[in-house]
Amino acid sequence: MIKKGFDKETFKRSVIYNVKNLFRRTIDEATPEQIFQAVSYAVKDVIVDEWIATHKEYEKQDARTVYYMSMEFLMGRALGNNMISIMAYDEIREVLTEMGFDLNLIEDQEPDPALGNGGLGRLAACFLDSLSTLGYPAYGCGIRYHYGMFKQKIDNGFQIEVPDEWLKNGNPFEIRRSEYSTEVKFGGYVKTVWENGRERFVQEGYSSVLAVPYDMPIVGYGNNVVNTLRIWDAQPINTFNLDSFDRGDYQKGVEEENLGKKI
Repeated sequence: MIKKGFDKETFKRSVIYNVKNLFRRTIDEATPEQIFQAVSYAVKDVIVDEWIATHKEYEKQDARTVYYMSMEFLMGRALGNNMISIMAYDEIREVLTEMGFDLNLIEDQEPDPALGNGGLGRLAACFLDSLSTLGYPAYGCGIRYHYGMFKQKIDNGFQIEVPDEWLKNGNPFEIRRSEYSTEVKFGGYVKTVWENGRERFVQEGYSSVLAVPYDMPIVGYGNNVVNTLRIWDAQPINTFNLDSFDRGDYQKGVEEENLGKKI
């Protein structure tokens, strides 16, 4: 994808720049997690150009597009996979080695995106990777779970499950697309009204959340194609009801925010 034009010095400067602007640190002061973030953003910067070009080409061709909907997308760790797909794994490893970093340790900082908890998610991930590598226009459509999987540990001889906070430090490979946010309504009732002699149905008394999409690149292997996994996050439309809070009903005041978190 970029092997012929890969510039080590440009990539090195990008990593240093990311450490400075993301964390207000020099490269020597950065933690392993911060180095992972900086390298990931540098790799994403390479990918985004092809991501934009891919979708402009689809629009130009008015291409038929596959929309693969799944409750789960277990894509695996993105950094190493994307480096392989853009055919620059060895070059980036050499740059990081010259900078005094071990790529294996950097890759270990990345949590596995917990967008599901079973085989269905791995199958969906294989489909998306294959569609990009074969050059088919495609979108994955799913849910941005905050705690989609769980971690297991042994406590006093018993296996217990604890939440997997994979988004605790953010996901450098996703892009928030607030411009495509939409309201999703729950509950209430349907009221019939007449306007200009025509019957119309209106939903009232409902609760609602804001569905906000986040895009993740799905990079084809060595072919300049970057498709999209679009996952939707539930966020409150009104985070705080001041009237309810003033009446002493704090629970009611944060009801909409809690609804978004529960989803």
